[in-house]
Amino acid sequence: MTIRVLIADDQEMVRTGFRMIIDSQPDMEVVGEAPDGVRAVALARELRPDVCLFDIRMPGMDGLEATRVLAGPAVPDPLRIVIVTTFDMDEYVYGALRGGAAGFLLKDGGPALLVEAVRAAASGGSLVSPTVTVRLLERLAAPAGAGSAPPRETLTERELDVVRLIARGRTNDEIAGELFVSLSTVKTHLGSVFRKLDARNRVEIAAWAWETGLMR
Repeated sequence: MTIRVLIADDQEMVRTGFRMIIDSQPDMEVVGEAPDGVRAVALARELRPDVCLFDIRMPGMDGLEATRVLAGPAVPDPLRIVIVTTFDMDEYVYGALRGGAAGFLLKDGGPALLVEAVRAAASGGSLVSPTVTVRLLERLAAPAGAGSAPPRETLTERELDVVRLIARGRTNDEIAGELFVSLSTVKTHLGSVFRKLDARNRVEIAAWAWETGLMR
């Protein structure tokens, strides 16, 4: 399958650069571009791309608001949106992830990270720039129990182990290695965690871990 990508950025040079990176991949294609948030939302609704790449600071409607409109908690059929920006301010990162974004990258992260983030988002996962992941979650961790809904069912000790490692930014392969279990076992635990926490992506799982005090 070809991953269909929509790019939204107010700088034409940035859109051109992203297009070159995406179109150079055998399993990806750019299906649309937008210079502002309003056009991005309209195109996203029209084209239903597999992944959207949104800048934050755009005229008309910024990337955070566009993300909430297309992928927020109240959206019945949310799109997969990755924020790609120059600014790693905590309020931007947190606003994007809590607004439904499937990833947050800095523009200086390089082509390989951009491609990895697109593939992760398309497959239902998420990727946050390594330089901001732990700093973000630690700094914005709420007091234990504040602002986080209880799980539908109590998580097992092994599931909590998986959650802790996700909150540290570990991949499934790394989790399997650290817990000395198979990759299929990790995926089974992860599926159970998604269901119990009613989470749509790994970012929401990580945020829950920090907000509930599990990481302290």
